[in-house]
Amino acid sequence: MKYNIIVIGAGAAGLIAAGRAAELGAKVLILEKMNTEGKKLLITGKGRCNITNEASQAEYFKRIHPNGRFLKHAFSEFFNTDIVQLLNKQGLETKSERGGRIFPASDSSRDVLKALLDWNSKLGVRIQLNSKLEAILVENNQIKGIEYQINGRRESLQTEKLIICTGGASYPATGSNGDAYKIIKSLGHKIEPIRPALVPLETEGSLAEKLMGLSLKNVTASLWVNGKKQAEEFGEMLFAHFGLSGPIILTLSRLAVDELRKNNKVEVSIDLKPALDDQKLDARLLRDLNENGKKKIGTIFKLWLPGKLVPEMMELAEIDAEKECHQVAAKERKKIKTLMKDFRFKVTSARSFKEAIITAGGVNTSEIDSKTMESKIIKNLYFAGEVIDLDADTGGYNLQIAYSTAWLAAQSAAKKEV
Repeated sequence: MKYNIIVIGAGAAGLIAAGRAAELGAKVLILEKMNTEGKKLLITGKGRCNITNEASQAEYFKRIHPNGRFLKHAFSEFFNTDIVQLLNKQGLETKSERGGRIFPASDSSRDVLKALLDWNSKLGVRIQLNSKLEAILVENNQIKGIEYQINGRRESLQTEKLIICTGGASYPATGSNGDAYKIIKSLGHKIEPIRPALVPLETEGSLAEKLMGLSLKNVTASLWVNGKKQAEEFGEMLFAHFGLSGPIILTLSRLAVDELRKNNKVEVSIDLKPALDDQKLDARLLRDLNENGKKKIGTIFKLWLPGKLVPEMMELAEIDAEKECHQVAAKERKKIKTLMKDFRFKVTSARSFKEAIITAGGVNTSEIDSKTMESKIIKNLYFAGEVIDLDADTGGYNLQIAYSTAWLAAQSAAKKEV
């Protein structure tokens, strides 16, 4: 059977692309290499699925790398309110949370996947599972079909339009192991080096391991490269047995990974008291020490920091927990203040793609028409989602890139068909 449009991948981008193309009258087939659809979608937002973000386009452009403005046309065609409306029409209720993040009211990513699958089913989209793309067939720089593997057999299908929604290389157990990049490269496309993004960072020494499980809220983490501050984020972070994780660390990780690849010295400094400048913090410490002169400093430390952090911080400050507050010298107080404002970790590496939320790198955007998502090299070949060299901060931005590029690719391919 010949399909007008074949979509490779049944994730967020693939399901949006297929549904939109079918809405416009195309006969659509999705080929998915895994034994079920949307495996990566199911684990997004810790299983809750951060569908999108309410932020403006201007804010999105700031949060997307390396060139958010490439998406200007895609966002004008299909943006955050559009995906919410589409899901609402399928019976999925949504809610808004801190930072403009949109989630399903049920807090279940399965309900988001079900809504997208129901939409595709109503439109007559066929989904074929356990079907792995092996080759893209091209004649005179134009799509002619594909070869794929199913149940150990190699099969071929003719098609005039192909939309690649294979994802990146993050969370490979869900199917996005990066194997499509090789096929795309063989067609003449430039693939920007792929690397993990939104990924936890490994640090030197055993300090993070001693603090494992401790979550810090309302702190500022800044990234330092070769002794110079390059970026900072305010919010929540987490200590792990290997180093640092949590939202603000993940956001800083993209830059950290790139600088580590250049063999630069990378450090993360945590400001545990960002609401107080040096002078105000020093005044607070002095006041507490004076008011509790006869009490042991170890007890007072618990007023300043989470319990798990106290023994480690006191060891770093080289202060005896049994020392009485009135005995704490100005030099020691200064050391405490410095540690609270600059709790520093040397970054040695990033965790692997297995733990990365998103992939940085991919198909170079200069070889994709931003008005259509069509390849500038191969006619009737389209790209959508994480396979493109675009990645964003946490908060629903990456999924919106997938929807918007997929919608535009499908619209372009289907309209061309008509």
